[in-house]
Amino acid sequence: MRIAWMTDLHLNFVDRRSIKTFCQQILVASPDAVFLAGDIGEAPSIVGYLKEIEELLQMPLYFVLGNHDFYRGSIAQLRREVAQLSARSRFLRWLSNAGVVKLSSETGLIGHDSWADGRFGNGPRSNMMLNDYLLIGDFIGLSVTERFRKLALLGDQAAAHFAKTLPEAFEKFQSAILLTHVPPFRESCWHEGQISDDDALPHFACKSVGDVLRKIMIDRPDRNLTVLCGHTHSGGSVLIEPNLRVIAGSSTYGAPQLQDILMIP
Repeated sequence: MRIAWMTDLHLNFVDRRSIKTFCQQILVASPDAVFLAGDIGEAPSIVGYLKEIEELLQMPLYFVLGNHDFYRGSIAQLRREVAQLSARSRFLRWLSNAGVVKLSSETGLIGHDSWADGRFGNGPRSNMMLNDYLLIGDFIGLSVTERFRKLALLGDQAAAHFAKTLPEAFEKFQSAILLTHVPPFRESCWHEGQISDDDALPHFACKSVGDVLRKIMIDRPDRNLTVLCGHTHSGGSVLIEPNLRVIAGSSTYGAPQLQDILMIP
């Protein structure tokens, strides 16, 4: 099985002709399915972009949402819209709502949007201010304390999802692929080739998810997990445990790209 995977397309930075050209490049690679690790556009345009990609590709598209996807909207509202779209779609599958997906007899797929949970680095002492906190309804007007409380809650929701679905995947499959937007470990959160600094880490990695994944994999040395993520726009690969690898995709605004073709035995 050939999987085309990508992340951080930010299609709101390109025109429709570029979207068609990009989808044609994917088709030329002859994948059987597509993985998309979030940051597709912004809240008012997400459903339209997903429909357009589905129409152009006509193949299974497994996706999660990224922080930019909620810009100019609210988290709960967009998730409802995307869940409804996925439920009635032939090819679109929002992994936060899909449970364990069979890719082959050996490999299962799980996923969740996830969120940076504010627990790495300087935490609330960070001087960094993201557009997330100005453009996503859930964060507008919050104090620093309230903002980090919200980040922790969102991170914990993602961690709880993986605490349930990853053991379920390993009951059926030897290997699992986990698709998410936010890097789950400090070591997988890169910026321009270096691990992000302590001011950036609270906003770009999710410690609660990483803690859950590490424990599950240490307890299951005979199973293997590959995590695919994005968010930082800087690519890299790191082995967290002997059976746990994280691969982060790179990205440039205005230039959507295919990260790689994965071969699933």
